[in-house]
Amino acid sequence: MTELTSTDTAKSIASKEVSGRLIEEGNEKFYKISNFDQMRPFFMSILSAYDHWMFISSTGGLSAGRKNSSRSLFPYYSDDKISESYEVTGSKTIFQISSEGKQILWEPFSQRQAGTFSIERNLYKNTYGNKVRFEEINHDLGLTFSYEWNSSDRFGFVKRSSLKNHGLSPVKVNLLDGIQNILPYGVPSDLQNEMSNLVDAYKKNELEPGGLGIYSLSAIIVDKAEPSEALKANIAWSTGLSDPLHLLTSTQLDNFRRGENLRQEEDIRAERGAYFLSTEISLGAEEAKDWRIIANVNQSMAGVNEIKQLHNSGSDLTSIVQQDIDAGTDQLINLASASDGFQITKDKLRVARHYSNTMFNIMRGGIFDNNYQIEKEDFLKYLEKANKEVLKRNEVILGKLPVEFTQQILANLYSEANDKDLFRLCVEYLPLKFSRRHGDPSRPWNKFSINTRDEQDGSKILDYEGNWRDIFQNWEALAHSYPGFIEGMIHKFLNATTFEGYNPYRVTKGGFDWEIIEPDDPWSYIGYWGDHQIIYLLKFLEFSESYFPGQLEKHLDSPIFVYANVPYKIKGYQDLLRDPKDTIDFDHDLDLKINKWKNELGADGTLLKDKGSSIYKVNLLEKLLATTL
Repeated sequence: MTELTSTDTAKSIASKEVSGRLIEEGNEKFYKISNFDQMRPFFMSILSAYDHWMFISSTGGLSAGRKNSSRSLFPYYSDDKISESYEVTGSKTIFQISSEGKQILWEPFSQRQAGTFSIERNLYKNTYGNKVRFEEINHDLGLTFSYEWNSSDRFGFVKRSSLKNHGLSPVKVNLLDGIQNILPYGVPSDLQNEMSNLVDAYKKNELEPGGLGIYSLSAIIVDKAEPSEALKANIAWSTGLSDPLHLLTSTQLDNFRRGENLRQEEDIRAERGAYFLSTEISLGAEEAKDWRIIANVNQSMAGVNEIKQLHNSGSDLTSIVQQDIDAGTDQLINLASASDGFQITKDKLRVARHYSNTMFNIMRGGIFDNNYQIEKEDFLKYLEKANKEVLKRNEVILGKLPVEFTQQILANLYSEANDKDLFRLCVEYLPLKFSRRHGDPSRPWNKFSINTRDEQDGSKILDYEGNWRDIFQNWEALAHSYPGFIEGMIHKFLNATTFEGYNPYRVTKGGFDWEIIEPDDPWSYIGYWGDHQIIYLLKFLEFSESYFPGQLEKHLDSPIFVYANVPYKIKGYQDLLRDPKDTIDFDHDLDLKINKWKNELGADGTLLKDKGSSIYKVNLLEKLLATTL
């Protein structure tokens, strides 16, 4: 490792003083926090270019999965529970070390041995944000253990472990290393939170030849007298250790601590899942040993068989997994590059901070798929979901579009077409990807979903969704990288607002959503007043005038804008006087009608209609005046 920058002076190990610096390892940079265990626990989000999510505490406790919280590898709990669960969830390692005829027990990152050894704990996170490493140096034993979490699009989550001997003499180590509290597939986060004990009763952990652990339910948990077979599973396997003994639960950990023999577990029911490896290794002076545990979620029988075949192929599994990890890092770099996420300055920490800001920005608002290129297939799918009638009456002109075309060709199309609805939908079309709704364990009421790939055919999905701040605040920065899409951002904003100024909750590629009030839920809330959203619109208007002077004036008297129609009704004047803090009613009848129109027409069914049941259209001047009022 080579130090790049450091404003901290070296501190003695005994002082246990926390310090941070940027280091270089190979061709990658990491931010290292020395003695991080002296800090209060803090939370980290580990990134992925795909649909992985991982929230991990500095204690080592974590939750992780793919797509959403219902596809978890480890339980999706709130921040505090995750931080406190490090002894029973996620990584767990125990060593029995032979030294001078004695057996010494060492359990890194555990409070069980607090004060037993002179240790130093360091935490590393790479500047790309997709790797985190925990390191414990045992100065008494002359050993260093570290484990690092990576992600792989093909294989899932990868825990890379390493044990190094710093001493002058060889050592023999009996190791037990793995991950624990693995969930089976088919356990939604609400079910795990409310009925975890019941979930445990349904768990089934199986070991296949070659060391593949399969974690499933004996049946999908439903309160109905009907068959409900669980057809998918979460899995775990390993590379790097020769013929280890495998455990599928944590029930024998105390036996190992006491130096007792372990028995391999192959078929365990009604116990929390784990995947542990146990074997004996020898390390010479300055020698290190690496191994990996790989785990994935939502695996069908085909996915399980693929891993079996890979094991039987004789391939270098470690290299195959690492290549896929590296490909994910390259993809993250490409995503950030496309949104101007890299800069070069003397201040390396500022460079890293700019990348991080950009990455989290596009994770919320999305990034354009391929500059100003548009794929016909996705565009036609978007039109079909938006307005079936518009798609049908413009079939001829749309059929002439090439398989891939530029935004300029699309602009020519809607400029020449004598169809105001087609014009509006074309302008609003934004080919964004990588966006996910806001949500993490510190805000459990905010659900998230990462839609990057079609589960049926594996094709990419272009999608975005989020509340007003998630979307428009993050597009504010994105607009400078892609000024050609500013007009679409403005139209999307204005067309998702209501005439009254009480706006829908969430903006999506397919239109907008609204919340339904739940009287028994104190966290239930509906909509947003538009006053605090105006700043986003103002910025877009300023950007548009700066990049394309005079363009906005063309639409001042053109009836191409619409109003959102949501089932929120402002109460009457007398009701407002009685309680000015309770001003909105939810119209359940209108909610049913709007959803009916949406199912018949598409997303345009949620727009305000005139007396003739046509979409009510207004010009830009009215939209701006209504918003201002």
